[in-house]
Amino acid sequence: MIRTLAVTHSQEVVIGLPLEQLKLEEYDWVWVDFNAPTSEEARLLETYFRFHPLAIEDCLHILQRPKLDYYDDMQFLVLHALDPDHLEAVEVDFFLSPSLFVSFHMQPLTEVDEAWERVTDLAKQKEIKANGSTLSAYTVMDKLVDQYFPILFSIEDELADIESKGEEESLEELMHQVFTLRSKLLKIRRTIVPMRDLLYRVVNSQHVQKHGHHAYFSDIYDHLLKLTDMIEADREMTADLRDSYISLNSNRMNNIMKTLTVITTIFMPLTLITGIYGMNFEHMPELKWRFGYGAVLLLMFLLGGGMVSWFSRRGWFK
Repeated sequence: MIRTLAVTHSQEVVIGLPLEQLKLEEYDWVWVDFNAPTSEEARLLETYFRFHPLAIEDCLHILQRPKLDYYDDMQFLVLHALDPDHLEAVEVDFFLSPSLFVSFHMQPLTEVDEAWERVTDLAKQKEIKANGSTLSAYTVMDKLVDQYFPILFSIEDELADIESKGEEESLEELMHQVFTLRSKLLKIRRTIVPMRDLLYRVVNSQHVQKHGHHAYFSDIYDHLLKLTDMIEADREMTADLRDSYISLNSNRMNNIMKTLTVITTIFMPLTLITGIYGMNFEHMPELKWRFGYGAVLLLMFLLGGGMVSWFSRRGWFK
């Protein structure tokens, strides 16, 4: 689907005009949105707009890293939205010139829809008086970045739940949840960090500085810096939780091994005694002794009790 928003030189808003009737020179600025376009609609990037072949190739092929390229008087940007369900990046491409803004995305995005409604309302109220294409691009960028925050907030809520329920769930379940959250944070980081680097380039680009929109894009860049700090803080928290659970598990294993060692050490001499007197030799003097059985049991009892007392004094049972 292709939708168009055009503003005439007299600031009249024209919405939904077909591309074959859209003459760019007759309008102050134009926004054309390719929303999940068909292959025929996608070919209009070449046949109607005549964009650079390399930029068109980036639009139609595999997911590209966020970037900014310059083609004559046109800027080409690749941005990423985040799928909140799978945390996968969704590519959004921009073609931006002083009077034209073309957005291209292969699947519908609520962020772009919200930006479209916002820009349309501002245009109808005549609050966009200059550089409407750049402000439209800023609005879409801002919506894309704003949608990162709820995803990170939900992960922080999950971290808080893990901390509060740490004593109620098994260690294996807690470790599974921690590693799942670390995997989610890694996926988000792979999207946000390149976006941050891209916005740094946009903020320092001549186009933004020339048209006086530096403050707008700097605000988006600040949001991305905050998101990056949140991700690093959450990763550190998961690392601390992981290390704490590993230390707890190691301490538990050490206690188990210490208990088994103490039991084994106590029974080793007792096993030696029973082993000696379990040999069926005929010439063993103690075997014919009337009180031999009781004496051996008493010896084993005293020996075991003495070892238990000695281990207790050394703090092995604490």
